Amino acid sequence: MKRLSILGLFVVLTISLTSFVNKVNSGGGDYKCLIQLKNYQGEGAYVVISLIDNEGEYVKTLRVLGDDREWYPDLPAWNTFREKNRFQPRLDGITGASIGSGERSVVSFTLEEQYIDKGYTLRFETSVEDKKYHKEDVVIDLSKDNLSKGKYEGEKGYIRMIRLIPV
Repeated sequence: MKRLSILGLFVVLTISLTSFVNKVNSGGGDYKCLIQLKNYQGEGAYVVISLIDNEGEYVKTLRVLGDDREWYPDLPAWNTFREKNRFQPRLDGITGASIGSGERSVVSFTLEEQYIDKGYTLRFETSVEDKKYHKEDVVIDLSKDNLSKGKYEGEKGYIRMIRLIPV
């Protein structure tokens, strides 16, 4: 009986590991995304994570951190896309509160395999009340090699670091 239990455990672990390796190798699948902001003076940052095509056009919004629509115009590029597509299905990905100075937030989203290695990017836009808007705070090319890095440093705006973890 013990032999069957050990064999069963081995099979389950092998299948799980194979599934994880295949997901990492394909680049597509579900991701947890840790966003850490730099220390700055001011209100919480609104962060929008979007899928962008190889022409620089929005494909879809993956997540929005900040739920007060009053401030969406402070993210002008994304807000224009949102308003043009308001008759599309309801906007998914509203996660609630904005992120405060120096804070972290974890969100999740799915990257379909059809967007990997095809010139698509993840764009992280940020805006803080009465401060500068950053249309391309962090941009991540969606390639298998690039996604395997997992950690991306912010340089332009309020984001200190992004970490993508396949789940």
